[in-house]
Amino acid sequence: MSEENNQPLISQTAPKAEVRTKQGLQAVWLIPLIALVIGGWLAYKAFSEKGPLISISFSTADGLEAGKTKIKFRDVVVGEVEEILLSESLDGVVVLARMNKAAKPYLTDKTRFWVVRARISAGEVSGLGTLLSGAYIGIDPILDGARTKSFTGLSKQPLVTANVPGQHYMLRTSTLGSLNLGSPIYYRQIKVGEVVDYDFSQSGEAVDVKIFIHAPHHERVNSATRFWNASGIDFKLDSTGIKVDTQSLVSILQGGIAFDMLPSLAAETEVSDNFQFLLHPNREAATKKNYAIKTYYLMYFNQSVRGLVAGAPVEFRGIPIGEVVDYKLVLDTDSQEARIPVLVMIEPERLELWTQGQKVDYRTTLKEKTGSQLRPMQEKLLKHGMRAQLKTGNLLTGQLYVDIDIYPEAEPILVTYEKDYPIFPTVPAPLGQIAEDVSSILKKIDAIPFQELGVNLNETIITLKSTLQEYKKVAGNVNQQVIPHFGQALANINKQILPNLNQTMEDLQDTMAGLKKTVGKDSALNFKTQQILDELTGAIRSIRSVADQLDRNPRALIFGRGESKQ
Repeated sequence: MSEENNQPLISQTAPKAEVRTKQGLQAVWLIPLIALVIGGWLAYKAFSEKGPLISISFSTADGLEAGKTKIKFRDVVVGEVEEILLSESLDGVVVLARMNKAAKPYLTDKTRFWVVRARISAGEVSGLGTLLSGAYIGIDPILDGARTKSFTGLSKQPLVTANVPGQHYMLRTSTLGSLNLGSPIYYRQIKVGEVVDYDFSQSGEAVDVKIFIHAPHHERVNSATRFWNASGIDFKLDSTGIKVDTQSLVSILQGGIAFDMLPSLAAETEVSDNFQFLLHPNREAATKKNYAIKTYYLMYFNQSVRGLVAGAPVEFRGIPIGEVVDYKLVLDTDSQEARIPVLVMIEPERLELWTQGQKVDYRTTLKEKTGSQLRPMQEKLLKHGMRAQLKTGNLLTGQLYVDIDIYPEAEPILVTYEKDYPIFPTVPAPLGQIAEDVSSILKKIDAIPFQELGVNLNETIITLKSTLQEYKKVAGNVNQQVIPHFGQALANINKQILPNLNQTMEDLQDTMAGLKKTVGKDSALNFKTQQILDELTGAIRSIRSVADQLDRNPRALIFGRGESKQ
């Protein structure tokens, strides 16, 4: 009993410890895990929504700033410039820009970029907002083409016509003239389009001008449409008179193109996009029918060709069949003979030739566009009476033209050639021949010493009177009535006829001098006409100077001209 009571009391009451291992994450780690998931999601979202990085090459970074300059399409921001670097060759700059993800499908090799700055021209004012906000990069997004991230920026701002109803056409011309980007396109003096681009042709011998015609006016363009340059003032002074033609003040300052559908016997067909037309220099050239066959002749004239210019018409009984190409003066120092060869171009298709009762078909007769197979018929016409003659087309300006006609009384000739050109026989102009004859007669009349003749005649009459008086004393009463009457007749000749004849010749000389003073080279009419043309040229030059100044310094429209920066 005592042994049981001596045992420890704690061993009977304390429970036995049990060790347990706890599994799973504790609540304290839940917050960092959620933060990690959210951060990963945000990073993924930012990466997935981040647009592509592209590079654009420009010649200069004028007006561009990294982190500030935007890329816009229709005033909507689609990208931003991140960095601007110099190119490896130091001939330009490379702009690294981050585009929006939505713009990725439009990054093709046909997409264009350019810098938008303030631009003031005769036709429009654009980009004035950049005077305060700074320049930005414009984009013309094109879906068609290969995907790329490297672009070359345009040096000039184009006209964006993407998604605009209408159609593009190509015009080919020898020179650009005063045309420029934005030059208007007129249809019956109403603006219906504009020039959107221009460049050299593939051969480099012509200029291709790309135009855009807005809908629905593009439906007026077909295969029979003719385009012509309507820039400036078309001032023409020729044998038919004075002609002045222009479209508008904008076309005078900036240039412009006009078109119209001209009547034609050929069938009119629709044309596709970028169809190429010929751009004629003026409306008159556009209305002319083009002829494939051209023949050349040499004409020799032995009279003055003053008033004859290159381009002067060659007509057959009033119908134009060609034009003057060139002329020069050939002087032989040995024989002192002067010859004036005139080269003319004649389009035989303007003539409806008949031979042996049949009409000549140029399409089947000529295999080459040289007209060589026409020579037998031409030589036959030249041999039997066809002659050329210089005539005055305008009495006011004195301009000449070449008139061709058939003279049955002309002697037959043998056609000769010089430098492979047939020599076209000529006849002197009737007015020129008359003028030469009148001039020769006037010179002969002017050389007559009328005053000396009058003095000699007076002396002769006095002597004759004295002789008659002596004869009267000797002869007595013979012919007493006849001699006084004869003396009286001679006195009347001396007193009335001779003074009147002198006065008539003086009046004729005064008339010729007055005519020369009125229409001559140094006349007031000629001087006033030249003065008006000089003043008109100066006014146009001044307007162009103001437009060029505003184009170079557009800020002058708001801040004034200021001092020019060197």
